[in-house]
Amino acid sequence: MIRTTDLGVTFGRTDVLRGLDLNLAAGVHGLLGPNGAGKTTLIRVLATTLRHDRGAVEVLGRSLARAKDTRWVRERVGYLPQSFGYQAGFTARDYVAYLAWLKKVPSRDIPPAVDRALERVDLLAQADRKLRRLSGGMSRRVGLAQAIVNDPLVLLLDEPTAGLDPEQRVAFRELLREIGVDACVVVSTHLVEDVAYACGDVRIMSEGRIVSESTPQELAALGEGSDHLGDSVIERGYTSALTSARSRSAR
Repeated sequence: MIRTTDLGVTFGRTDVLRGLDLNLAAGVHGLLGPNGAGKTTLIRVLATTLRHDRGAVEVLGRSLARAKDTRWVRERVGYLPQSFGYQAGFTARDYVAYLAWLKKVPSRDIPPAVDRALERVDLLAQADRKLRRLSGGMSRRVGLAQAIVNDPLVLLLDEPTAGLDPEQRVAFRELLREIGVDACVVVSTHLVEDVAYACGDVRIMSEGRIVSESTPQELAALGEGSDHLGDSVIERGYTSALTSARSRSAR
């Protein structure tokens, strides 16, 4: 559902993504990495909000090198950025309905699609509250609702659990696993535990490259007995894998 070949993005003189290859099918895929690793840039390219400079990108079989195909993809993916803007007077229902309209959901299908999306993130009871009056966690769940309102086959999430309390994070992971049965879900996060419990595989990024591919179980095994930083075995496995990748790069 997602394929990149030798993907590159440059900002000024800085290569933010370098020679990045991906091949992702249905399932929940985690992206980990330090600040500046390129995770958000990769998500933005896949979501069609940022053009790549080099290489090839295909989403749902369409090349993002062609404007017509890029518009087609944009209407069919779900995307939750780190932050999103909205009109001051929007309610949660208004906002999700507006995004459904932008994604070309048929007019007659928008009301039930909006209700279903809000219900899946446990916000249907808050649907008619103004967004500016919602808590940070509620606003984040509204963002997730708009990302899934069109039942996308590709769902791209950038720091999706920011602001969620522990109970909401558990519910969020369960929703991701449900969606990932049929869709390709990519989760970029700093929270290693979210990857451990929600994702079937994890890729670690550093300096614009993917430096490690494994399962959460393999990361946890790497952390067993490790003296690397981390409060859990999977966090220690992550820092161990990242440290090893940096050592190889420095040679």
